[in-house]
Amino acid sequence: MDLQNSLFLLLAFVTTGHSLSCYKCTGMTGSCAGQTETTCPIEASNCQSATMVTQVGGVTTKVKVKDCSTDCTTGSMNLGILMMSSECCSSDRCNVQDTPDPRTSTPNGNTCYYCDGNSCSNVLKCSGSEDRCIKATGAFVGHTVKGCASKSICDATSFSSIQGISCCSGNLCNGAKSVTQSFLILCFPLISFILML
Repeated sequence: MDLQNSLFLLLAFVTTGHSLSCYKCTGMTGSCAGQTETTCPIEASNCQSATMVTQVGGVTTKVKVKDCSTDCTTGSMNLGILMMSSECCSSDRCNVQDTPDPRTSTPNGNTCYYCDGNSCSNVLKCSGSEDRCIKATGAFVGHTVKGCASKSICDATSFSSIQGISCCSGNLCNGAKSVTQSFLILCFPLISFILML
């Protein structure tokens, strides 16, 4: 009888779901010093950490985000005035470290076009794992953005705020075209996209 009870308890322990624990924070001042631990919902199988930097004129803003995620990607993207690096992991509290500032990555020799609100013929030096040129359209405002991205960012398909994503390999393969709309209007949907990684 003891053997049967022991086997039943062992089987119950093995089949019981384990909820992932991740660190959570939204550091609007560039720091996640006040991160807290959270138990993820059962559908969230990953922990994520992301750092986003915007540079407009002489103003630089850095945001750090950590949370549970159902689908996230490890990689980076540079759209000229908006840069992002993201890391994804799947063990308890694995997102304890902040994602590196994307400005500190070493240039890798690739170049892509990016848009600044007046023109999409500006040339951007890619860095780190950014081995693709990206072109995408904002779902809310319809503006085109271009820049450098990691293959993993290009392969991700769950972007709620941008559509028409295309990536290519090779220097300046994302084409140059003029634009007249304000690029800054597109930053808001892009930041929500990044927060959803």
